[in-house]
Amino acid sequence: MKLWHSFLKEMKLAFRGFYIYIEIFIAILLLVIVLTVVPENFSSKSEEYIYLNLPDNIRENYIGGIKQLDLDNKKEVKKIGIDDKEIEADIYETSDKEIYILNSEQQIRDISEKDQKFGVVVNMKDNKLHYEYYIQGYEKEKLKNLYLISNVENTEALRESIDNQDIRPLSIGEEKLTDRENLLPTFLTFNGSLMGLFIIAAYVFLDKDEGVIKAYAVTASSVKEYLLSKTMVLLLTTLVTSLIMVIPVMGLRANYFLMILFLIATTLFSSSLGLLIASFYDNIMQAFGTIYIIIIILILPAIANMIPSWNPGWMKFFPTYHMIAVFKEIILENQDIRYVLLASLGFLLLGIVLFTLANRRYKSTLTV
Repeated sequence: MKLWHSFLKEMKLAFRGFYIYIEIFIAILLLVIVLTVVPENFSSKSEEYIYLNLPDNIRENYIGGIKQLDLDNKKEVKKIGIDDKEIEADIYETSDKEIYILNSEQQIRDISEKDQKFGVVVNMKDNKLHYEYYIQGYEKEKLKNLYLISNVENTEALRESIDNQDIRPLSIGEEKLTDRENLLPTFLTFNGSLMGLFIIAAYVFLDKDEGVIKAYAVTASSVKEYLLSKTMVLLLTTLVTSLIMVIPVMGLRANYFLMILFLIATTLFSSSLGLLIASFYDNIMQAFGTIYIIIIILILPAIANMIPSWNPGWMKFFPTYHMIAVFKEIILENQDIRYVLLASLGFLLLGIVLFTLANRRYKSTLTV
């Protein structure tokens, strides 16, 4: 009962401050970014700008070959900008690139020099096609060598060679998230853990400045109840802000029971870590360096999640690595429930250990 009254009092104090509004604002801001800035899936299509300096009959044959690769077998005419000028260009869209046919060699030079695009001029020399590439100069030698040989071999021979290559996926039938959905695990980890760590430390330092913590030494309430009520405020805030981000994006597809269970465990872990750090300092300025370094370290797995080609094995020792992995499981349709439950249990136990240490630290501080 004392804990409940302490929690209600902390909630009132939280709404009088501004930290809780920061959390809600950041959750809404992240949601707006996901829904309005991030596309459903990022396009990986490259752009290729070509000028065909060819006799009409050869030019038509060349364009006929491009048209066969076009997704709807027809060209589009669009206006594109080159150095603040607008020109019309024929556009063909294949499965892996957009091909722009420009009207002069000068346009190719302009778009390459001023807009840093890849350009090609196709000429006719000695009854053979001659390719002149406009690149930026920082391309790797392998890419330059590829340009040199790509038009030496017969196109049909190259295509046959590519078609005969043996490609074997490492896994088959795995459920994939869209690029937009794939951001949610990182945002949930950032919102629930990293922000929570900072916010609860800020709450404690605010109370230290006002002498609230020392007042508990002469009240009927225990320090443990005080720390638990702070954690409960943070937990409620984390649940609300996490649902603000997830529901508009995932609808009913996420497993909300597992999500709430995991948020309880990770919030206990992060808030207990924040309480423990705050117990060693008198104000937020003294603790800022430590909190900043810990947040930078914990955010590394989020960066690795954004760059699939960079995912070293030692990253698995970071708790945020498993937070991101579990949040990803939770929003998939076919979750690995055993992994989610084991991770929840692990973070719950770690949270209890850190909370116990923080409670001892505050008790010893108050009796000094």
